[in-house]
Amino acid sequence: MAEVITDETIEYVGILAKLELSDEEKEKAKKDMGEMLQYIDKLNELDTDGIEPMSHVFSVNNVFREDIVTNGDDRENILKNAPEKNEESFIVPKTFD
Repeated sequence: MAEVITDETIEYVGILAKLELSDEEKEKAKKDMGEMLQYIDKLNELDTDGIEPMSHVFSVNNVFREDIVTNGDDRENILKNAPEKNEESFIVPKTFD
């Protein structure tokens, strides 16, 4: 059976979350948290014997590929857009000394 959510529990959660809740919001939160606990109790009724635990509902695999440069060196065209440039880079104002 689900644990009963008390006013003290809602106050404590509000403090932890740094929330200022009105009395109406506290009552709604108490109801919502109670419903969540009831749902968890319902899930606990399921027979999970023989079911392997999983960390994610979808299978997750790392996909590695070769790091292949596809855009090449187009420095000349890129530097055409620069307001100030030298032979190989943008010139920008100093940001610190």
